[in-house]
Amino acid sequence: MLKSTSYEERSLTPLEVIAYFIISLLASVAGAICGIGGGVIIKPTLDLFHLDSVSTISFLSGCTVLAMSCYSVGKSMIARDSKVNLRTGTPLALGAAVGGIVGKQMFTAVKAMFADPNTVGAVQAAALAVITLGTLLYTIFKARIPTHKVKSLTACVAIGLALGIMSSFLGIGGGPINLVVLFFFFSMDTKTAAQNSLYIILFSQITSVGATIVTNTVPEFAWYKLVLMVAGGILGGILGRACNRRMDNKAVDKLFMGLMAVIIAISIYNTWQFL
Repeated sequence: MLKSTSYEERSLTPLEVIAYFIISLLASVAGAICGIGGGVIIKPTLDLFHLDSVSTISFLSGCTVLAMSCYSVGKSMIARDSKVNLRTGTPLALGAAVGGIVGKQMFTAVKAMFADPNTVGAVQAAALAVITLGTLLYTIFKARIPTHKVKSLTACVAIGLALGIMSSFLGIGGGPINLVVLFFFFSMDTKTAAQNSLYIILFSQITSVGATIVTNTVPEFAWYKLVLMVAGGILGGILGRACNRRMDNKAVDKLFMGLMAVIIAISIYNTWQFL
């Protein structure tokens, strides 16, 4: 078991305890609306406040995203209002599931390379800043960029594999890169891409969290943090799903771009802070 005593030994204030729930709730609302899962917001925000170690934050964030995506995808399927294209979505999701395991192993390998865990945090933050910036630029100019309609099973699995590796390594669950891929390779509109992204995230997070448990690399954490974050994730999924149904594609795009700008700023600051 991994241990981060420098974080666990410090008692948290009531406000810091509540922060775990509030951050997970708000991130999951936005994640359910935009299809970015929420981890891309939770991970850098908790890193910003240094409430836990890099490994612990990645694991708790992954569990939260898993809970939110499980609710959102399950509810859509039960209500029969799902926009998930199973013909392409399932190969993507299966590829992402394998990628989730590979990405987790990559994170473990990179972590072992550095004695200081903050270095790993800096690598994650810098990579997230670059990926998010690229996503924001694509979203701004996507109306001018030709898109495709990939139908090849092999191509779908390969694309899903790449998505799973990136999301698992960065500890963000899925993130904005899913949407760009669905826009570009499959010509999906914003709300359709959001639902397909959550479907992919669900599979990648099941394997990522499962791999962490099976390989006995679960970092030490206080159980109340997990309970608070998972509760925030599920409630966020409920509220986010309701908001998504009332918003049009243009409104979702605006929210998405605003979130990307904030995440870029936080990630750049976190990179500097970790270094």
